[in-house]
Amino acid sequence: MFAPGPEDPCAPGKEPRKYGELVVLGYNGALPNGDRGRRKSRFALYKRSKANGVKPSTVHVISTPQASKVISCKGQHSISYTLSRNQTVVVEYTHDDDTDMFQVGRSTESPIDFVVTDTISGSQNNDESQITQSTISRFACRIVCDRSAPYTARIFAAGFDSSKNIFLGEKAAKWKNPDGHMDGLTTNGVLVMHPKGGFTEESKPGIWREISVCGDVYTLRETRSAQQRGKLVENETNILQDGSLIDLCGATLLWRTADGLFHTPTQKHIEALRQEINAARPQCPVGLNTLAFPSINQKDVVEEKQPWAYLSCGHVHGYHNWGHRSDTEANERECPMCRTVGPYVPLWLGCEAGFYVDAGPPTHAFTPCGHVCSEKSAKYWSLIPLPHGTHAFHAACPFCATQLVGEQNFVKLIFQGPID
Repeated sequence: MFAPGPEDPCAPGKEPRKYGELVVLGYNGALPNGDRGRRKSRFALYKRSKANGVKPSTVHVISTPQASKVISCKGQHSISYTLSRNQTVVVEYTHDDDTDMFQVGRSTESPIDFVVTDTISGSQNNDESQITQSTISRFACRIVCDRSAPYTARIFAAGFDSSKNIFLGEKAAKWKNPDGHMDGLTTNGVLVMHPKGGFTEESKPGIWREISVCGDVYTLRETRSAQQRGKLVENETNILQDGSLIDLCGATLLWRTADGLFHTPTQKHIEALRQEINAARPQCPVGLNTLAFPSINQKDVVEEKQPWAYLSCGHVHGYHNWGHRSDTEANERECPMCRTVGPYVPLWLGCEAGFYVDAGPPTHAFTPCGHVCSEKSAKYWSLIPLPHGTHAFHAACPFCATQLVGEQNFVKLIFQGPID
């Protein structure tokens, strides 16, 4: 007799199979104004009850704009490549029973499954800052997952709009491949980095690449929107791995596979670590008052017992108002324990479990923001160059997107235990 196992997504009362999750960098567990609907800080991709994937089928070369409109209005998915005023190549897509498609972008229209807006560095404490001109595409990218094991997820640049079309206008970079199929890049591009060694304590940063509309891998253009594409990287693919980073020029997403998440610390584990630190009753070495990390829900309001740290040396204190070294550098303070001068900031626990590469205790803080996580997680993120603007890269705190500074980008915290 056949008994539905965990592999069977249609088993009654079973959750559908999870392909993986996308987590937006810069948010410590939730968006500043709260997660709502399709706009949230993390998005889980589940096997759909009915496949909605598409695959390329017929190619039309068209010389009049009217004819291309007729084809793209047939209610079928299509990609239009405008080569000149009087030549457009339209590639029609047909239904694919074997895949599920998920779309990501800035648009709130119904084809977008996960709505992503520009991440403002350090925006945890500043809901007011508004992006005037977003650089994230309305239909930025699509992720296509195989419905059967091993449930491979692949990423492609651009998403289909409400008319089921992708239009690459005259100015977009596009070309015909030697095998005859058309391909192109979106205006600001979709960049992907696969870490070497997956998403583990031993992982190292990989190389950033650009993904084309058809899912090929290219070296980066000179700037994000340059007309000239990079070189084809033949031995790399658009298959997402646990820990792959996807940059949409304004927001960076971390892809975690279902299996990877299974081995990652949970929110409960992080809460247990917080309680463990607090139970050890760390004290301010000067005021001798007991310090405590605020609860996860209170992660933006500085509390009275909140630990503060000198980021140059790592000594943890309670808040005090002395030690200012100059009137100009408001945040430059001298540590009363070792006299090192540097920034003095409140410490915040990194609550987004998806960013941890291990389940170690929170012993290290990123500089200059003061988000605290395990040593190996701090090391990992401190080495990752994240895209910034149209051609810069720098390491940033995964919890608040603040650019990291200092010798190592993070510091080991020195707590003082209770003196009793």
